[in-house]
Amino acid sequence: MSTIGYGDWAVDLATVGAIYPFQGYEGLMVLLGAGFWILWHVDQLRAEQDEIDYEVGHEERDENIQTSLERY
Repeated sequence: MSTIGYGDWAVDLATVGAIYPFQGYEGLMVLLGAGFWILWHVDQLRAEQDEIDYEVGHEERDENIQTSLERY
């Protein structure tokens, strides 16, 4: 099944034209992808640090854990 009218790809692709969408925007897409990836990691690190701080805060209130921490 062909949506561009070619039965097979045994043709000169230079004459076919664009064979995939957004041709010419590869560099921009890489920059956007890398930026999203970095921002996701920053957000993930912040969320994990908040979770760790929350858990440590609850554990510090427990008397048994507090006395164990004071020994060391």
